[in-house]
Amino acid sequence: MFETYILPIIIFLILGLVAGILLTVASKVFFVKTDERIEQISDALPQANCGSCGYAGCSDYATAIIKNNAPANLCKPGGTETNQKISEILGIKADAVTQMRAVVHCNGNCNAVKNNFEYDGLLSCSAAKRLYGGSKACTYGCIGYGDCVNVCDNNAIEIINGIARITGECIACEKCAKVCPNGLISLKPATNQITVKCSSKDNGKNTKLVCSSGCIGCKICEKKCSNEAVKVIDFHAVIDYNKCTGCGDCVSACPVKAIYKCEDFI
Repeated sequence: MFETYILPIIIFLILGLVAGILLTVASKVFFVKTDERIEQISDALPQANCGSCGYAGCSDYATAIIKNNAPANLCKPGGTETNQKISEILGIKADAVTQMRAVVHCNGNCNAVKNNFEYDGLLSCSAAKRLYGGSKACTYGCIGYGDCVNVCDNNAIEIINGIARITGECIACEKCAKVCPNGLISLKPATNQITVKCSSKDNGKNTKLVCSSGCIGCKICEKKCSNEAVKVIDFHAVIDYNKCTGCGDCVSACPVKAIYKCEDFI
């Protein structure tokens, strides 16, 4: 009776007790102390997990700040408010944060750009891109099926007259920029209103054949800019926002109206 029932139970209890003691000792020996500031910083971040800071997500960025001394002002969606919270947690002075916003570098709407064929496939820019670069004659421009719209959590972007437009409160998460197959969306300082609404790299003659609103690389904007903030590179106007003052001289000078002030197209 004892050997049949009671002894196995006693052995089982002893083994359980020994295992419990070993686990307790192991947890103490191998315990890795976590800096509570990581959780505090993670809570201060907007949890957009967009990766615009250069890290996999908010938790990864919070860890990098504490363990790798990553800058505290990399969160674009959080902006100045989040930077101040993180700086308070770290006990440091808050660095300046430049508020950014997304811009779509295309003005090839349905009235301006020609079509090569009627597309009847999956309504996805990335899918249409695989078929001769899309139905529009300009293969550099907005395909217009809203991959950027679908990925935006803030409803800040819409398809209007065949092209994407930033119409809402952009938090600069860059999700729309990452998903655009033609790379038409970029971030720029929100305080600077000037932008080039074209991404064509073709010469002026070929650009005019497919789109009436495309940059023709005439260099008039470059000559008109007194701050040398506009340069024509690969038949395409490019703005250096470190030099641009937002005066608008390039806007009024552009013969095809490919350069805009933001309030003119929102």
